[in-house]
Amino acid sequence: MEKMAHLLFGRSSKKARIVFSFLILLLASFLRLYRIGDYMTFLGDEGRDALVVYNILHGQLTLLGPTASVGGFFLGPLYYYFMAPFLWLFDYDPVGPAVMVALFGIATVYLVYKVGSEFFGKDAGFIAAFLYSISPIVIAYSRSSWNPNLMPFFSLLTLYVLYQAVTTQRALLYFASGILLGFTMQFHYLATFLAIIMAVYVFACQFHLITKNLGIFLLSICKQYMLLSIGFITGWSLFLAFEIRHGFPNVQSIIRFILHSGETGGGETFSLTIGNVFFRLFGRLVTTYPPPEQVNFHEHLEIAIWYYATFILGLGSIILVVFLFARAMRKKEQSFLALLLFVVWFFVGILLFGFYKKQIYDYYFGFLFPLPFLLVGAFFAKLFSYTGKLHWQVRTISMGFLVVVVAMNLQGISFRSVPNRQKEQVRTIAEFVLNQTGNKPFNFALLTLGNSDHGYRYFMKLEGKDPTVIQNPYLDPKRQTVTDQLFVICEDPSCKPLGNSLWEVAGFGRAEIEQEWNVSVVKVYKLIHYTGSLVPS
Repeated sequence: MEKMAHLLFGRSSKKARIVFSFLILLLASFLRLYRIGDYMTFLGDEGRDALVVYNILHGQLTLLGPTASVGGFFLGPLYYYFMAPFLWLFDYDPVGPAVMVALFGIATVYLVYKVGSEFFGKDAGFIAAFLYSISPIVIAYSRSSWNPNLMPFFSLLTLYVLYQAVTTQRALLYFASGILLGFTMQFHYLATFLAIIMAVYVFACQFHLITKNLGIFLLSICKQYMLLSIGFITGWSLFLAFEIRHGFPNVQSIIRFILHSGETGGGETFSLTIGNVFFRLFGRLVTTYPPPEQVNFHEHLEIAIWYYATFILGLGSIILVVFLFARAMRKKEQSFLALLLFVVWFFVGILLFGFYKKQIYDYYFGFLFPLPFLLVGAFFAKLFSYTGKLHWQVRTISMGFLVVVVAMNLQGISFRSVPNRQKEQVRTIAEFVLNQTGNKPFNFALLTLGNSDHGYRYFMKLEGKDPTVIQNPYLDPKRQTVTDQLFVICEDPSCKPLGNSLWEVAGFGRAEIEQEWNVSVVKVYKLIHYTGSLVPS
């Protein structure tokens, strides 16, 4: 890459690096920001977050963040406060927080380049950043507002700062790394894996640096863990304030989930899970291999080639890093600590997934997202610099392989498909419902196969026309929260609103359908209290 840049831009390799870096960031920006409002996800979770941030901007501060996808506990509120200025700057359009996530995604591309260049050389940094910038999975998670989508940036930054702390032994950097971990923990609880990686890495580094004096080793490791812990508590302080005030309900839920839920721990599937995670880390992120459970490579030759090529790429990349690590340790090279970080990050990160018994989704790899790209970047850079026998053949085959990987990634970019325009669909449906209310109080319900109604409620709130929430008869014995009309949105084509057991419908009481409409991709019903005067359609 850099040799090619030297040919294109002349003698100034510094100028070439600046131009190449700018072009990669420009490409990353385009792929993350182009028509972001048309392609972004805006469903129940996004609507819920937008409602909370709307309330924050109107003075209702919170110390709780989104709920975790499993376990029934909450995250910290930091993501909401990251969203707030962007929602305000975009005049409460939900595209604002999505732009915020995209900007962090672009910053992650630069960070991948910086880390790759510093640890493995400029060529490796360019290749890693370029592949990261065009990965369809990475792009998809960089174009929508969702709390796990910030994990790649903060995970990589946390580990990079920790590496700087280890190499310089500066207390402030250990503290800063702990703060960043506290931030990351508020985006997804899989940051606990990151915490374990950090603990193992610090221990291994100190064991390597201080092997002759046990007392000094123990004193040093305790000091560094203390600095990390103080930093973590500082970064986690908003959430911790809620826990202290309410008796640590979420901490207790997390402990119960880990120890007693049956969804964590070893088992017969331990090795299978590790193998699956190893392959998906390279297949889903780097070579855009389809979800393994959806394809059978025994039936299609091209899928089999795709599978084995991905496996070879992943295996070759980690073998190279392990080899470089072993050599650096044997020769006591300065690169040892950097390579140790990658070895611990990779092996501990994958092994920890073996203890998780439920389905593992792609976004669970958020704290690992940059890793396979950095490893693959180092692998290709090494092949391109090979000077042994058949070096031209090795370089040619490697370049061909890289070109194929790039082509497959570009083929999978979402711009090739029709935009979903979810945000505008939700807005259109919500505004239609409001237009049918006659500016009178109304109740509202959503019948769906898995979504929630927060997206619709958000746009209703923006219009200043919140639906009346039907309260339990114990709280509302006079049924004052039951209005004269109930609007039901059916996202499920087979839904039947009359007699439905959902509280928002059942609490309205016996009803009959007065009108129904097909709006966008849903059906909208207007229900009124039963009179028996309407003829069923």
